Amino acid sequence: MDFRFVLLWTDALFFVLIALGIVTIVYVRRSQPLRAAWRKVGSRATGMATATILLAFLAIGLADSLHYRPALPAATANGGEAPADSRDAAYSSEVLSALDALLAPLRTRLEKTYSAPFAGELYARETVELPDGEQTRIHPRLTYGAAHLDDPESERAQDIATRLGKGAAAAFGVWLVAAVAVTASLARRRGRGWTEAASALVRGETVLAWRAALVTFGAILLVAGAAIALGSHYHVFGTDKVGQDVLYLSLKSVRTALIIGTLTTLVMLPFAVALGIMAGYLGGWVDDVIQYLYTVLNAIPGVLLIAAAVLMMQVVIDTNPQWFATAAERADARLLALCLILGITSWTGLCRLLRGETLKLRELDYVHAARAFGVGTAAILRRHILPNVMHIVMIALVMDFSGLVLAEAVLSYVGIGVDPGTISFGTMINMARAELAREPMVWWSLLAAFAFMFVLVLSANLFADVVRDAFDPRRG
Repeated sequence: MDFRFVLLWTDALFFVLIALGIVTIVYVRRSQPLRAAWRKVGSRATGMATATILLAFLAIGLADSLHYRPALPAATANGGEAPADSRDAAYSSEVLSALDALLAPLRTRLEKTYSAPFAGELYARETVELPDGEQTRIHPRLTYGAAHLDDPESERAQDIATRLGKGAAAAFGVWLVAAVAVTASLARRRGRGWTEAASALVRGETVLAWRAALVTFGAILLVAGAAIALGSHYHVFGTDKVGQDVLYLSLKSVRTALIIGTLTTLVMLPFAVALGIMAGYLGGWVDDVIQYLYTVLNAIPGVLLIAAAVLMMQVVIDTNPQWFATAAERADARLLALCLILGITSWTGLCRLLRGETLKLRELDYVHAARAFGVGTAAILRRHILPNVMHIVMIALVMDFSGLVLAEAVLSYVGIGVDPGTISFGTMINMARAELAREPMVWWSLLAAFAFMFVLVLSANLFADVVRDAFDPRRG
């Protein structure tokens, strides 16, 4: 084989979460109350639009979670023939992903140092020697950016406009296929003709807000089409200090944000749900112990607690290099440790909410009736308490996602987040800190990280608002 599949710990857990999501969808389709609640989410234009954006980010994260090690060129001998035994194949120590393969032009086209977006020259001047022996300072041409243009200053605008037109045309073609597929599905379900289904879709009279989803999908396709059309000949977001394409770094940062936002909830959920409903239902000394536990955790400054735990984990990683075959596995271990630490330190808020809700539920008539009929405590918690607090769990998880994404950025900015070799929004912002202080100022790295993180966090927040309105009984 030309590659060896690599399964990192965070990859495995991310795939488990996706599988759980699929199982949840199947379960929701079989439950009338849950199906009605999620239909409310889908009937809102905001819900469908933000869900479409989040699915686009999820697709990027999933592609970046399929890792492999490419095979090295086979050693040749006796006439240049490769050895017949495939077991002799050697693989690179560099771990790549499917996203790296898709973005190979962006990943491999390295410049010397900084260059501005769409530039054809380096951002800083360099001293060169002229043919007559004199020296002067100029902006050297880039190796790849705008290299196809003889005179970038005069030809760039027309070339960009032409490529944008081609990208928009391709995006419109893909969008048209999607629109036809949605219309056909609506016509089949309604049992009506295409004309009526298309008319209902345009007027926004469908059960789900497909019009908002298609408009958002079209906007995503326009951005993707422009990036694909321009990215092969320009550095759309410029390059960083070592000449890496900033658009490539921004797309690679999406997986780190998703891992932090999702795996941390996987760690946090058992603590919060189990301790919260136990404290609220059992009361007494159990309630006192659990309250004391989360009160003590809240009294410790979160950044200091996380910093101490991350540094201790880093010491363990540094003293046991034999545990890791590649640098990617080492960086993945620190990312997983950060998820565990954030999960262990961030369960207290949800636990307090569930305790308060359980205190009210245990006094309701159906819970008293269950106790009177001799139903055990475990059965009451499982059948009567847990299903009636799941709306709080759902709302809290969706709303906490954006907070965890921002937490990673802050922690990486202060140097206690992900491994320096891991690409993330936090590491990009940390590098931009020094770039903003130089002259001339390098602003595009910070802008790119901010733009991607802003869209991701805003979409998660707006989606959380829609989920809260749909699942919270008091807002019904």
